[in-house]
Amino acid sequence: MSALIVTGTDTGIGKTIFSAGLVQALGATYWKPVQSGLEEETDSQTVARLSGRPVLPEGYLLQLPASPHLSAEAEGVEIDPDTLDLPKSDGVLVAEGAGGLMVPLNRKVLYLDLFARWGAPVILCARTQLGTINHTLLSLKALRDAGCEVVGVAFIGDAEPEVVETICQFGKVAHLGRLPVLRELTSDALAVAFQASINVNLIKEALAQGESA
Repeated sequence: MSALIVTGTDTGIGKTIFSAGLVQALGATYWKPVQSGLEEETDSQTVARLSGRPVLPEGYLLQLPASPHLSAEAEGVEIDPDTLDLPKSDGVLVAEGAGGLMVPLNRKVLYLDLFARWGAPVILCARTQLGTINHTLLSLKALRDAGCEVVGVAFIGDAEPEVVETICQFGKVAHLGRLPVLRELTSDALAVAFQASINVNLIKEALAQGESA
């Protein structure tokens, strides 16, 4: 089994939609370790609907739409990171985090700690809006300081070529492409946009290198 981690610079930037496109493009399986908030469609349900690919059960399903540690505490639960090892699956596994890298799982462990323990290559999703240079460069530094292998940055939103160039220059990171916000979000529309916008071959190369290492 080979695995990829999808994380983001912040919450609500579109990394679940990106994950759905990635799972679809790679013929992969999807896993969300912790789902916080059950009032609307869960991330797993979104990915299953848009990708048509297998989705594994979440490690924790929590009612409150908040940081995982707060959602768990509201239910009298403490998330145990030791129960969140990457599950086995046929082919490629795409594991998606929640929010950004420094989101706590409990009062001692961050998502970044979990990613570092897993040792799988990471794709960082970033919005193209104002503030993204700071958020993205900080996230890249945090990933590298933790020893995580960064495949590259996937941008989501309107075209901002100078911003993207600045991030890739200072961050010394591969540009995986830019997924536009889709007016009609369907499985077919996402597949077409993903294939046209995202460098899937570069992602496959990173997976192949990881398998041969």
